[in-house]
Amino acid sequence: MDLANSGLSGEAVYKSTCIACHGGDGKGAFPGTPDFTKSKGPLSKNDAELLSNMINGFQSPGSPMAMPPRGGNVSLTDADLKAVLGYMRTTFEK
Repeated sequence: MDLANSGLSGEAVYKSTCIACHGGDGKGAFPGTPDFTKSKGPLSKNDAELLSNMINGFQSPGSPMAMPPRGGNVSLTDADLKAVLGYMRTTFEK
């Protein structure tokens, strides 16, 4: 995955956009939000599937609400989303 063309660092994207729902620890800020730290959680999916979910939005089974496309931040580029995925894998993946 080439993160060199990203306008923002993955950490910056996570902390400005994703943290509101997914929490600083990646475990989810409220019920129904996916836990990134679980071994069979969202980060067990491949990058293409996760990026598609991030770009297009996604509703996890059992969650009362869906994640909006691009986490609700339409200014995020595909490169920004790749960078945040890299950050999430490095920070939360077990």
